[in-house]
Amino acid sequence: MADTVREVERKYEVPDGGRLPDLTGAAGVAEVVDQGTATLDATYYDTADQRLAAHGVTLRRRTGGGDAGWHLKLPAGPDARDEIRAPLSDTLPAELAALVRSRVRDAALVPLVRLLSERDVRHLVDADGALLAELSADRVTAHRLTPEPGEPVRWTEAEVELAPGGDPALLDALEPHLTRGGVRRAAAASKLARALTETAGAGEKVGAKAKTGAKAGAPAGATAGDIVLDYVRAQIAAVVALDPAVRLEVPDSVHRMRVATRRLRSAFRSFRKVLDRAATDPLADELKWLAGELGIDRDREVLTARLEERLRELPDELRAGPVAARLGAWARERRGGTRDRLLGVLDGDRYLALLNALDALSAAPPLRPAAARPPEDLLVEAVERDYRRLAALVTTALAAPPGQDRDLAMHEARKEAKRARYAAEAARPALGRPAKAFADLMTGLQELLGDHQDSCVARRALREQAEQAHTAGESAFAFGVMYGREEVLAARREAELPALWAEASREKHRAALRRGPRRAASRR
Repeated sequence: MADTVREVERKYEVPDGGRLPDLTGAAGVAEVVDQGTATLDATYYDTADQRLAAHGVTLRRRTGGGDAGWHLKLPAGPDARDEIRAPLSDTLPAELAALVRSRVRDAALVPLVRLLSERDVRHLVDADGALLAELSADRVTAHRLTPEPGEPVRWTEAEVELAPGGDPALLDALEPHLTRGGVRRAAAASKLARALTETAGAGEKVGAKAKTGAKAGAPAGATAGDIVLDYVRAQIAAVVALDPAVRLEVPDSVHRMRVATRRLRSAFRSFRKVLDRAATDPLADELKWLAGELGIDRDREVLTARLEERLRELPDELRAGPVAARLGAWARERRGGTRDRLLGVLDGDRYLALLNALDALSAAPPLRPAAARPPEDLLVEAVERDYRRLAALVTTALAAPPGQDRDLAMHEARKEAKRARYAAEAARPALGRPAKAFADLMTGLQELLGDHQDSCVARRALREQAEQAHTAGESAFAFGVMYGREEVLAARREAELPALWAEASREKHRAALRRGPRRAASRR
């Protein structure tokens, strides 16, 4: 069974003949305790075209030291990686193979590099003897295995790894003491990255970084196509990167992956003047399927949390009957099997085909002639088009009588508010602060409408449980009280909608969007 460890560390290059400084007295280090030397032998695996390396992912089989086995390292932020460990075996464990599938697809994993390291280990401890960090010096010999063996390369490096739960500020505090001793921050992100670079053959592309989009602002001369493609590529990258997190049941990962699929679908629709719908419509259909599969578990999780919150709000005297036990059993029954179903989807051919199709779109985007236009006017048009659809739906909701018709209209308006928000977020690199302000307004509207929709769903579930409790001869009173409270909340949201919509629909917000491009152009 694999387990996960969060590593927070920094790597340093040590010059030939260099020595690590004594860190005693530095940044709260009371003593440096020698832990001896370990011999490590690691073989790193990747596809022949280095797809894992392109995403900053490493996969190795290592012997020696205290953690021999298979190690998969996934990026987890600045100076941080999540290391998933599995016991030593001759073949790659299935659980680790699954975690790289979104990046590897159907390509074979082959041994790329073998690294032999002589590691001197020292513990940095505080005045109470508690471990602050581990300082190691590695004398590394790298052998290239694929595409063909070459001459080995050698270097010495050091790394400082925080103790579990350590303060990342310690790395900043120790760095000046290390650099004064002659070492410098490593240029390569990992031993593997350095080995691949230094053993590369003529003309070989080494771990070409995957395109992820999400640039902070629009560069001079950027077209509408550039802005939209950056956004689309960022969402594709998010889907791929979140796949392992979903498999590992990282909190909120299912929701974030589902949001990425929704943003892609919205971009395809909102920016149809940029991307040819003949190519994007089939992808949008598949993304809708994937979002639906992700949503089964997510929607149940959200609904269960809402009902549990309503139950906690009830005074003890109103909790007639075994309401907590019934709610718990209902939640377990609804969840049963959904986890296995989702893993089956992620392991299925249909999902892989979708990822491949998204990569193909990113590599050869189906741009329409308008994609070559300057971005500002075209993106404003797209945001305003989504806004007009939203306005029609909100008008319908406000005019509908209370009940099912209004509930349905508010639900449709919620989906359109989300699309308008996503369009404004995509346009922000070109339109700047006005786009952010407009997206914030849409977010507020979406949250109000979403809370109303969640209340509608909660009331259906409460009515169902009340009927089951009554049939079993139990009191349904508590379910009725919770139903009534949800009904009051929904009515409150309906009453709040006119004022919030009046603010969101003020002409000044759309006028700011239209003025934004001219200000940006004048700055250039």
